[in-house]
Amino acid sequence: MERIFLTKYIIITGGVVSSIGKGITSASMGRILRSYGLKVSAIKIDPYLNWDSGTLNPYQHGEVFVTHDGMETDLDLGHYERFLDVELEGFANITTGKVYESVIKKEREGGYLGECVQVIPHITNRIKEMIRETSEKKDYDVVLIELGGTVGDIESQPFLEALRQLRNEEGSKNVMFVHVTFIPYLNAAGEFKTKPTQHSTKELRSMGINPDVIVCRSQVHIDDALLGKVAHFCDVDVDAVVNTPDAGSIYEVPLVLEEKKIGQLIVNRIGLDIEADSSKLDDWARIVDSLKIDSPSVTIGIVGKYVELEDAYISIRESLQHAAASIGVKANIEYLSSDVDELDADAMANFDGILIPGGFGERGFEGKLDAVEYAIQNNVPLFGICLGMQSMVTQFARRNGYADANSSEFDDNLTHPVIDMMEEQKKIKNMGGTMRLGSYDCKIVEGTKTFEAYGETDIEERHRHRYEFNNDYRKELQDKGLIISGTSPDDFLVEIVEFPNHPWAIGCQFHPEFKSRPNRPHPLFKSFLEAINEYSKN
Repeated sequence: MERIFLTKYIIITGGVVSSIGKGITSASMGRILRSYGLKVSAIKIDPYLNWDSGTLNPYQHGEVFVTHDGMETDLDLGHYERFLDVELEGFANITTGKVYESVIKKEREGGYLGECVQVIPHITNRIKEMIRETSEKKDYDVVLIELGGTVGDIESQPFLEALRQLRNEEGSKNVMFVHVTFIPYLNAAGEFKTKPTQHSTKELRSMGINPDVIVCRSQVHIDDALLGKVAHFCDVDVDAVVNTPDAGSIYEVPLVLEEKKIGQLIVNRIGLDIEADSSKLDDWARIVDSLKIDSPSVTIGIVGKYVELEDAYISIRESLQHAAASIGVKANIEYLSSDVDELDADAMANFDGILIPGGFGERGFEGKLDAVEYAIQNNVPLFGICLGMQSMVTQFARRNGYADANSSEFDDNLTHPVIDMMEEQKKIKNMGGTMRLGSYDCKIVEGTKTFEAYGETDIEERHRHRYEFNNDYRKELQDKGLIISGTSPDDFLVEIVEFPNHPWAIGCQFHPEFKSRPNRPHPLFKSFLEAINEYSKN
C-alpha cells in the first residue's frame, strides 16, 4: 500500500564554526510556520555519546534544559519551546548514546536474527525511526530537525547519512535542507570571505546532500552581490541565500527571516497547502518591540558559580527579559560569582534585585548564603531557584538558632541538615537521570505572595534536584517565621518558601524558568520584576 506523506521535514545543518545560531535559526523558522497556523515540532540531534545532557559540565555545554516529562536535554530545546510556545517531549532530543543503546539492546535480545549489526543500515535505520516516532506522536505538519555540531565532524556522519536516506524515503518534496554558515569579515583585507562557506557546502554535498537554503550568519549586513556569489559557487538559488546579521535580540530573527521571505520559500519548497502571510507575525513584532525598551531600567544580579558562561543560566536570563518587557521596564542583568571568599559589596549595592540560581556541589554555596544575608539586611527583592531556595532556607536557619545549618549534599555528618536527600535517592549510585525530574503538581497557600503571583492554588512546575527541605525542621523554622507557601499536593514536600517581613523574598525548589515565554512570562518572574521595579523607585 502506498504511503501517504503527512509530515514535512526541515533539516538544519551547520558549517564553518560551531555556535553560529542553528538553534535560533531553527526556532525562528518554526515561529514563522507556527504563525501560519501549522502544527510544528522540533528535534535536536546531539552527536555526542552521552545518553542525555544531565551529566555535562555547564561550562562546556551550557544549561541543561528539562522537559515536562523529565528528560535532561540540550539548551536548544528551550529556544524551541520559547519560540514555538509548545511543550516538547524528551524524545525530541536524540543523542548518539540513545541511538546506540537501543540498537545494542535490540541486538542482545536477538532482534536482528543473527545479522552482523553495522552503522549502515542498523544505526541509520534507528535514527530514522526515532525521527518518525516524533512526527507520529501528534501528527505534526512540520518537524524541524537540527543536527548539532559542524558538517565534517566524524561523529555527525551517521546522522547525515540517515538524514540523506530520510529525504529519499520521504520524497524530496517533503524534506528540505537548510545550511547555516558563517561569513567572516577580515579587517586586514577589508572584505568578507565566502570561501569557508563554499568549502562547508562542498563537504555537505560530498555526503549526498544539496542544501536548499543557505543562511549566512555575519556580524554586520552582507550586500546582495556577495550573497549572489555564495549562490553561484554553492549551486543554490539566489533567493535561497539569506543573510542574518547579528541582531539586538534573538527574538528579532523570525522577523529578519520573514523579511527575506523565507516563509514563502519554505511553503513553496515542501508544498505546504497554506498561504504565507508575514502579517501574521504582527503579534510577535509587538513582543520584540516591548523587549527593546531602554527606560526605565532595573539591575538584577545573578549570583552563581557558573557566571563566566552566560549560557549556563540562559533560561533564567530570558525569563527575566520576558517579565521585564511585560511590565514595561528594561532588565540589565549582571553576573556575580559566588565562588569567592567574600562577595563584592560595591557590586551588590548596584543590584535592584538578586536572583540565586540552581546548581550542584559545595563550591560557591557560602557565597550564595552571603547574597541571601545581604538581601535580608537591605530589603532587596530576592529570588532563589532550586539550590537558591535551599540557600535561603539554610541562611534563615543560621540566623534563627542553627548556626551550623547546612545541606547534607556537602557533609554527611551535620548537626542540623536542614536540606537533606530524599529517601528514595539514597540507594541510587549512578549520577545520570536519578533526580526528581520533570513536572510535578504543587499546592499554593492562599494569602501568600506566591498566591498573589499565580492567582491560583494548583500549579505544575518542572524539577531537577536530589535534595529537599528536611521536614524534621519544618515546624521549628515555621515557628521562627519562615513561610511555607507551596507544597506537594499531599503536603509532604516543601516546594516554596518566603521570608517574613521582607518586600519580596521567595524561594522555589522547582525551575520556573523552563516555562516562561516571550508572550507569557512566568508568574513568579513577573512578580519578582514588579517588586524590583518598586524597590528601584525608593
